[in-house]
Amino acid sequence: MTRAGAVVIGGGLIGLSVARALAERGIADVLVLERHQLAGGGTGKSSGIVRAHYGVPSIAAMAWRSQPVFEELGAEVGFRQVGYTVIVGEENVDPLTANTAMHQGLGIDVELIDTDRLASLWPMLNVDDVALASYEPRGGFADASQLALHYGRLARDRGARIRQHTPVARILTEGDKVTGVELDGGEVVDTDLVIVASGWWSAKLLADLGIDFPVEAYRSELLVVDAGVPLPDLPVVSDLVSLQYCRLEGQGQFLVGNSDHADFGAKLVDPDKYSNIASEASIHNYAEKLIHRFPGFPDPSVTHSYAGVYDVPPDWNPVIGPVGGIDGLILCAGFAGHGFKISPAVGDLVADLVIEGDSTDADIPARDFRLERFAEGEHLSSLHPYVGAGEMR
Repeated sequence: MTRAGAVVIGGGLIGLSVARALAERGIADVLVLERHQLAGGGTGKSSGIVRAHYGVPSIAAMAWRSQPVFEELGAEVGFRQVGYTVIVGEENVDPLTANTAMHQGLGIDVELIDTDRLASLWPMLNVDDVALASYEPRGGFADASQLALHYGRLARDRGARIRQHTPVARILTEGDKVTGVELDGGEVVDTDLVIVASGWWSAKLLADLGIDFPVEAYRSELLVVDAGVPLPDLPVVSDLVSLQYCRLEGQGQFLVGNSDHADFGAKLVDPDKYSNIASEASIHNYAEKLIHRFPGFPDPSVTHSYAGVYDVPPDWNPVIGPVGGIDGLILCAGFAGHGFKISPAVGDLVADLVIEGDSTDADIPARDFRLERFAEGEHLSSLHPYVGAGEMR
């Protein structure tokens, strides 16, 4: 039998951030167990956008608390501070205005800008159907895998252990307390603290304990487009008119993702078995939107595509906290594609819960992220949702 001070199940960005935070706060002998390789699941498919624009105040605060990490690490995690914009049509002017005011109240560096200013920031952008934009000059994008591996190094430097290709078969309990985990090969790791950070696979581990974690695996396709001309450092665009998001990728290339989730049920998949390329219909749909929004691209062409899978709870927001009334069991999953930009603050929140028993940040109440909210009918929802893009939050 092996002993650990804490076991983190999942070696993606969230699990490694949690391990880093626990080790930094003095939890001895943290053990990370990853069933495949580090950052090999959702982390490796992240589009890596850095922004604080959320309609849930606690999520926006977590993103803003995480911002300095990207700025401090810079090129080490591929951070490019090109700025971030949300553009809307007339139907979403009111929620954009309200959300931006809420963000400013949290201290976030953001402002509303008109289409003239937007066009000056983005010379190749069609603004004819844009009514207003919100601009975060400190936003941008980075590389999720590099950040995950950075956190893995920090955790190891502080005494944590990481085991790859080590699937967990089940979590062990006695009465209402965690006692350890059993690995697929039968080995038992004895511990009083287990943090489940396994994305879509977390539900199965919890179900074996009689705990219901409602989460769906939602496939999302991304295209990489060559603009036909070298591109300067242009801001990330979250387009809530065409329901797409776009950012630079290398030189002269553009990463394009989908913000239209109206066909949610049709895109649920087995996260262990799904197509990793975009369908022909999706490519056609993305291309129409892209040509409309960026008519300044002289010769755009799709270079390649890929697909990732979001772990999506009913309200598209994560669960971060104790679950099942079992002492020493914490769930940290359900990030619905938004975990990257808040991952530094997520690790810190989990460490707060373990050491202090509650969040130490008044803007990030732990109660927001409890699992029980689903059964209670108190979903964590945007204060000012966008028409056609509620999942944007």
